[in-house]
Amino acid sequence: MGNTLDLLGGLSRDELRSFCWIAAAVFALVAGLWRWRRLHWTALGAVLLFAALNAGAGIYVLNNFRDSRWSAGGEAPLSAPSFSQTPIVGQYLGPLDSALQGVVGGVNDFLAFKQALPVALDFLAVSGWALLLSFPLAILAAVISFAMARRRSADFEKYRATVDLLKDELEQVKRQISAGTSVGTEIPARTPLNKHATERLTT
Repeated sequence: MGNTLDLLGGLSRDELRSFCWIAAAVFALVAGLWRWRRLHWTALGAVLLFAALNAGAGIYVLNNFRDSRWSAGGEAPLSAPSFSQTPIVGQYLGPLDSALQGVVGGVNDFLAFKQALPVALDFLAVSGWALLLSFPLAILAAVISFAMARRRSADFEKYRATVDLLKDELEQVKRQISAGTSVGTEIPARTPLNKHATERLTT
């Protein structure tokens, strides 16, 4: 987590926006090549990842609103004057310096938050649009998956019918072979001996 924050800390506002696009595009490319038969789910996953990255970027900007990257040439931070260096009475004005620094720090935080808020809202708005796009994509992906499942089921039924037909034909061939074998191996009937053969045997 710390390494991720360090990486984001080195990105400007435009680079952070480009990072969201590039990460989603790389995911879509890799997942599309890996599971190319489910491109509809890959597209949905890329859109959801893009939405999550932009939402995370918006939250990151709000958590680091004091960062100068979000100012973009806006109002410069205020600085509190010091009264502690005033001759004679300066030593008595030290608490006033502390109070002024607290007030000026609060004003600077407000100005920084005011400058960072539009940047964060831009990221959050892009995330929202991506989420809106994901709803029709999810419906489309579900319809495509249902159609593919029905086609696979129909193909399976066709293959099973073909297998059943082949099994029936195989059984018929087996019966024909068995019938032919039984006829071919049947013992022939004995023929009666003629008269001369009988007389020859008796003599």
